[in-house]
Amino acid sequence: MIECKNIRKTYVNGDVETQAVSDVSFHIDKGEFVAIIGPSGSGKSTLMHILGALDTPTSGTYFLDGQEVSTLDDDELSDLRRNKIGFVFQSFNLLPRTTVLRNVMLPLLYSDTTEKEREEKARKSLEYAGMEEGKFLNLSNQLSGGQMQRVAIARSLINDPAIILADEPTGNLDTKTSAVVMETFRELNRKGHTIILITHEMEVAQFADRVITIRDGVIEKDVKNTH
Repeated sequence: MIECKNIRKTYVNGDVETQAVSDVSFHIDKGEFVAIIGPSGSGKSTLMHILGALDTPTSGTYFLDGQEVSTLDDDELSDLRRNKIGFVFQSFNLLPRTTVLRNVMLPLLYSDTTEKEREEKARKSLEYAGMEEGKFLNLSNQLSGGQMQRVAIARSLINDPAIILADEPTGNLDTKTSAVVMETFRELNRKGHTIILITHEMEVAQFADRVITIRDGVIEKDVKNTH
């Protein structure tokens, strides 16, 4: 599903070069649940941007679902993000005065689908993400943090992406709610979804089946979790 070979990302500011990621290589198989963990400044955010096709490496190759991402132009990267990657962020990124259903329908707004088809897909995604039907017509600002994150997860599923990329998805949640959200990801993984989780918390990373630890731009450890 994912293969990174000698990925390097260098940022240049005047005469100063900063090596954010250095010769990183790994692969992720279809159906895996992988956590990438590291402290602030470790390079995990840079790596997340590359995996999410939000940025390109300075050198090295990145393949997603058989396609070499590192050679794509901006339009091709945009198409790849829309069709292959479902994003879940720490800040939820929901429209506050818009219903749960319409928030989930948003990625389909410019697709070749009818309003009825968009609504039907949104309902299925919400149910799949474990959101109770009684909340579908609530405004997103009427929800708890955990419920908002479930809506964000449902929205990430709407285009049936090859991977779900979750960037610090529990960062704004308390411990109990975080566990509920992480169980949602576990359930999605059991249903066959490939999930990549970016986090700085080992308690959160333990929900994944595999943990890649990155520090100072290099992979320090890559281990399987035992649940």
